[in-house]
Amino acid sequence: MDLVVGVDGLSRCRWAGSTPDYLAYHDTEWGQPIHSDDGLFERLSLEAFQSGLSWLTILRKRPAFRAAFDGFVIEKVAGYQPSDVDRLLGDPGIVRNRAKIEATLANARAAAQLDGGLAALLWSYAPAPRRRPASSAQVPASSPESVAMARDLKKRGFRFVGPTTAYALMQAAGMVDDHLAGCHVAAGRPGPLAPAA
Repeated sequence: MDLVVGVDGLSRCRWAGSTPDYLAYHDTEWGQPIHSDDGLFERLSLEAFQSGLSWLTILRKRPAFRAAFDGFVIEKVAGYQPSDVDRLLGDPGIVRNRAKIEATLANARAAAQLDGGLAALLWSYAPAPRRRPASSAQVPASSPESVAMARDLKKRGFRFVGPTTAYALMQAAGMVDDHLAGCHVAAGRPGPLAPAA
């Protein structure tokens, strides 16, 4: 069974039932459209930090990440200096990985250089609405759109943005909606994302 019923009687995607942190994230954030440049930069950065780790680790460290990276305001992070890398490497509240920290700074600089902004670029890769997945087996790890997004971002100087990371960003930012048919969140989103037949 790919759905789990919580103590509140609501059905959710199975991954949301393992911890209260996941439940809150699933119900209130995951798949909700984000259209601000800084909001998308935060999601892109956190997805990159998550690479090789549990999303729960990143979710629990998110307040510390936000404090350490000035709320992921692109212009502020783009101006970070080598001393900021040292500061971040010494911050026990975040994932202290030099390559990922330096990638975040490089990504902020690349985002700051975009004509039209980060949101316009990322949303240009949002796929057409499709049938809602009926099971987790129908949820891909990447898509043609995430492959194209990752390729474009890399050409523009972004790092830690492979197709899987790009697809996870698309899910987190509402570019795709992978709440399973039968999930209570999906039930509140009728229309072109109807349950699969």
